[in-house]
Amino acid sequence: MIYQGFAYIYDHLMEDAPYDDWITLIEKAIIAYHPDVRKILDVGCGTGAITLRLAEKQFDVTGVDISEDMLTVAQSKLADNHVQSTFLLQDMRELTGFDNAFDLVTICCDSLNYLENEADIQSTFSRVYTQLAAGGLFIFDVHSVYKITDIFPNEFFAEQDEDISYIWKSYCGEHQNSIEHDMTFFVNQDDYYVRYDELHYQRTYSVEQYSAWLEAASFEILRICGDFDFNQTPTSTTERVFFVARKK
Repeated sequence: MIYQGFAYIYDHLMEDAPYDDWITLIEKAIIAYHPDVRKILDVGCGTGAITLRLAEKQFDVTGVDISEDMLTVAQSKLADNHVQSTFLLQDMRELTGFDNAFDLVTICCDSLNYLENEADIQSTFSRVYTQLAAGGLFIFDVHSVYKITDIFPNEFFAEQDEDISYIWKSYCGEHQNSIEHDMTFFVNQDDYYVRYDELHYQRTYSVEQYSAWLEAASFEILRICGDFDFNQTPTSTTERVFFVARKK
């Protein structure tokens, strides 16, 4: 999924997202499994919310995203906060060309769920493995099957204010454990409203399937936890699943 006009209103829609909880979980994983982490590759970085927070903690962070518009917003955000980072336009399925290996690769905010099929995920895991230094960590999160099949379908969200109004509908996708988000936005620009339409597709798989793909890519699975709780094993009603793996 390549965000277009959506990139410029994404932060408004996500202003209540628990980004600090992502950082807390990442830091716990670093302390537990690789205290020497310095270089981080933030894949699917979007508008840089996670990248910014990691850079503020003095990590050397490179952000990668498939959307040029998202990266433009991210660069502006870090500049406004007087924080430096490198941003590159790349597809997570084709990560390549980095000069040095990374200590940690992250794919946060369910970005992995935007990949369309199993081959895409397997390719991404393989590429991540290649970019990591020996013993490097790979941390990512995904929507659970429960969230995709029981929470999202037929959800309807709407908001109206002076700057941005939107209608957001979610319904089951064509494939098993997939969801489509149909969104219409009206953005106030110089006293008239511009309409943007976006259709976003997400797909997930079982914990067992993600684990099998990680192991096939030669990762060692260190921890699987749920809903931002580093010590919580995922349950049947967990909505977000986190994986921590290490390059063998």
